[in-house]
Amino acid sequence: MKEIMQTIIRFRDERNWKQFHTPDNLAKSIVLEAAELLENFQWNNHQEDVDNIKEELADVMTYCLLMCDHYGFDPKTIIKEKMSKNEKKYPVNKAYGKSDKYTSF
Repeated sequence: MKEIMQTIIRFRDERNWKQFHTPDNLAKSIVLEAAELLENFQWNNHQEDVDNIKEELADVMTYCLLMCDHYGFDPKTIIKEKMSKNEKKYPVNKAYGKSDKYTSF
């Protein structure tokens, strides 16, 4: 993860783009790139462009990691913390095989 972060930061800094990577711009970029990822599945197209899916997914993750960098979040830590909360909200005995929101159990 450290190597990936260094690569992303180096790419950004070599272009002097940090000035544009405000939290609101990063959040907008995450949503825009997620929409581009979603386009791959528009109209229930069963002919997936796996290469494009990989590229759009990488874009989403890159902007998410830049947001982590901005706030000084460790991606592993925040994911582990969220998974711990999710385990409590969605216990296996209530959530197994269901897509219901935890408030519906």
